Amino acid sequence: MNSCEWTASITAIANALACRLTEDELNLLGVTLTQLADTLFTIAAQRGICCRKSGQNPMLEKRVG
Repeated sequence: MNSCEWTASITAIANALACRLTEDELNLLGVTLTQLADTLFTIAAQRGICCRKSGQNPMLEKRVG
């Protein structure tokens, strides 16, 4: 899937959700997904910084679970 198809798919999902959820539900979903995205960016940045300093490959670290 190219970048245009990817963003069109995300837009379609957002529109489908908007048609089915209340304003409160949309707000809660929006802030929840924003927090998820922020947390994932924080984890990725931390891995990148720590791995550069230690010379480790984050893909070779043990996975939890």
